[in-house]
Amino acid sequence: MKVTVIGAGNVGATCANVIAHKELANEVILLDIKEGIAEGKSLDIWQTAPINIFDTRVKGYTNNYEPTASSDVVVITSGLPRKPGMSRDDLIATNAGIVKSVTESVVRFSPEAIIIVVSNPLDVMTYCAYLASKFDSRRVMGMAGILDTARYKAFLAEELNISPKEIQAMLLGGHGDTMVPLPRYTTVSGIPISEFLPEEKIHAIVERTKKGGGELVNLMGTSAWYAPGAAAAQMVEAIVRDQKRVLPVCAWLTGEYGLHNIYLGVPVVLGRSGVEKIIELKLNEEEMDLVKKSAAAVREVCNVLDNMNLFT
Repeated sequence: MKVTVIGAGNVGATCANVIAHKELANEVILLDIKEGIAEGKSLDIWQTAPINIFDTRVKGYTNNYEPTASSDVVVITSGLPRKPGMSRDDLIATNAGIVKSVTESVVRFSPEAIIIVVSNPLDVMTYCAYLASKFDSRRVMGMAGILDTARYKAFLAEELNISPKEIQAMLLGGHGDTMVPLPRYTTVSGIPISEFLPEEKIHAIVERTKKGGGELVNLMGTSAWYAPGAAAAQMVEAIVRDQKRVLPVCAWLTGEYGLHNIYLGVPVVLGRSGVEKIIELKLNEEEMDLVKKSAAAVREVCNVLDNMNLFT
């Protein structure tokens, strides 16, 4: 089993580290365009093997896709963060070019791979990878819902002073302020969250979840990496171990939730063939309205990519 992580920044390196520690593959390839970064970080990870007792071999390369050949799963974290003065359209144009180029190289060397996109803006970059790869949509997905749900669960566990292991939750929609946490589907060991917290407290936690990424940027001056990297690794684990996990994933919709031809966060069954099933929850009118608003916001961003004519 071989897994490639493209982009050896904080998120990519963390993802590779978790994959290695969990021994999810025989070999992990870390790739970056900056000379020496992937080689150095992969060597550093490999040198923890005797300490943390794992034997997954981690290797790094600079801008050379040949060692990635025949990867079973490829995680794409490449892209630039949004800089001061850069518009959303500028960010999409820059990162779409990067993700398109990376995906085309992935397809060339690993035509049977499953692709997990972590690059931002997440929903549109997943769409970009799908267009560039020409893969079946079940083999191209984005990581967002696991991260957003993890933040939601972490905040609830903190508020209740309980183990996060006891919390079950689901979250829909785009990655960002329009995400749709679902308190009605949130439980503590099967007990509805409404039995533990008043509505106003739940609402406050939902709002904090929506701005979870921004909270970390304000604290650190940069984006998060431990939780995003671990979230992507969890998706890799579900795939390579064929776990059939029910996880929130950015997936291609063809009528589910009344939405067509759009990548959006929904619960799926994730296994060896990728997205094996999309689960349609029974949403009430208010929840469905929020999902549709989230989808409209995602589609607006995807239209920006379509108008760039990168795939004509």
